[in-house]
Amino acid sequence: MAELRSEEEQVQAIKDWWERNGSSLLIGIGAALAIVFGWQAWQSNLEQQRAEAANQFATLLNAFADDSDEDAGETVAFVAQTLREDHGKSAYAIYGNLVLANQQMLLDSNAEGAIDTLQWALEKASDYPALSLVVRNRLARAQFATEQYDDALATIDGAGNSDAFAGIFSELRGDVLLAKGDAEGAREAYLAAREQNQQGRSGILELKLSDLGVGEGA
Repeated sequence: MAELRSEEEQVQAIKDWWERNGSSLLIGIGAALAIVFGWQAWQSNLEQQRAEAANQFATLLNAFADDSDEDAGETVAFVAQTLREDHGKSAYAIYGNLVLANQQMLLDSNAEGAIDTLQWALEKASDYPALSLVVRNRLARAQFATEQYDDALATIDGAGNSDAFAGIFSELRGDVLLAKGDAEGAREAYLAAREQNQQGRSGILELKLSDLGVGEGA
């Protein structure tokens, strides 16, 4: 009888515990399941968005490379804009707009449009350090081509520690300063580029230094 009472007491204790905690336990289980399934749905949605962005970028590249299509330029512009609007935070959108800027500079003779495109790409590339340097280099060159010299210098300065791009930016700085009439500043920038060049001495850079009276032994 003592054992029976003990079992009955255990069952009653379980019932009492369930009455006190059952609802919160079910809520906790439900919340945990919702988090798991919600995470899976979110991951699935991300994969779908990546695939869609990749397909759109492939379409853009094919159009850019198709010289026989008279509407290719319009296709590139449309798809680049679509990538901006639908996948603005993805690397595909940034690369797509780099292609668009290249088209605007080389084929459309629309340097101002290219600058706007590259400024958008630079803003979005903050999470991609290496890609950000590529965009910044192209933006500075577009600004230089349109004689926006101070803007080009500001873009170069914004690179900070530019690693492998240090020599590229220093040489470009020299080009900008020389165009502004600052020969001494250009000389210093070219010498810095020579020191920073990871590929060894550049023939073109040496010619620029030679034009400023700096020999190869300097």
